[in-house]
Amino acid sequence: MSLDTPTPVRSGVVYKKSTGTYYVNIEGENIPCSISSRLRKVLIYPTADLSSNPHHRVQKVEDISQVDPIAVGDDVNFIDAGDGTGQITEVLPRWSQLTRRAPGSKVLEQVVVANVDQVVVVIAAAQPSPRWQMMDRYVAGAEACEIPAVICVTKMDALKPRDEADVLSVFEDYRRVGYPVILTSAADGTGMDEAKAVLNGRTSVFVGMSGVGKSTLLNALQPGLGLRVGQININLDKGRHTTTGLEMFPLEFGGSVVDTPGMKTFGFWDVESQDVALLFREMRPYVGQCRYGLNCQHDTEPNCAIKAEVLRGKISERRYHSYLYLRQYLYAQDK
Repeated sequence: MSLDTPTPVRSGVVYKKSTGTYYVNIEGENIPCSISSRLRKVLIYPTADLSSNPHHRVQKVEDISQVDPIAVGDDVNFIDAGDGTGQITEVLPRWSQLTRRAPGSKVLEQVVVANVDQVVVVIAAAQPSPRWQMMDRYVAGAEACEIPAVICVTKMDALKPRDEADVLSVFEDYRRVGYPVILTSAADGTGMDEAKAVLNGRTSVFVGMSGVGKSTLLNALQPGLGLRVGQININLDKGRHTTTGLEMFPLEFGGSVVDTPGMKTFGFWDVESQDVALLFREMRPYVGQCRYGLNCQHDTEPNCAIKAEVLRGKISERRYHSYLYLRQYLYAQDK
């Protein structure tokens, strides 16, 4: 390439990342890219009006507050090196991001995936038994990121008749407050058409504990997909500041899906313990209506509007206890 030839800049979507390498898809072409060191820095300019003097020099350089400035799902600009590789120079504005506090840090943000349409919370009806508090934590995490959540229940065929009424009544609590709930069974095909309709044309990120049947569900939706996802070497768990092997997979019937198989915990980013009630849709209308107003923790205080609704049966007692648990968890993190 001639020195006088402008360096070609191209745009694409990051569909996969591994240690030090980001794979960008552009019209079906997959290009491994490195990252410009400038993306790991924040350039601080003087406070004077830059429009009047566009030649201001950088005043100082600070490290970014994120673990990794690039996430799967990001739209990026990159320099084409001409040898099948590239270097990412710019991350375009995100319209959504699933984010959390980086494990082991109080000051770093970890963007798990960007530009997603919905979070699909996967939970098994049985084998293992539902962990309701963990599901509420995932749903609240989606609320904190302002991303719509869908609840997908697997293994309906494994639910024993004596437990069916109790389990289904819990899922009705979510439907009442506006969350779509899909009941599925990969064994007999229950709910597969409904699941495809929800995923079609959307970018979805799957979250859920191990053993809930995400791989089996994905295989039922698209043969072989669960196997491909299961081969990913990923670690999003405690004590790690990197995501390894996260990947976005296209769906043959439309849309794409990102699984987070190693994310066993959900450390909230930029959420304080006093704001947790706002992450529970059914509690949100009553925040500020208590005797102690916005200072109410909705626990032991008298004349609490939220506790009154719990006693009236308007707010699920089980969801209320999940709120208390999550608030205490975040309070401990804040200290």
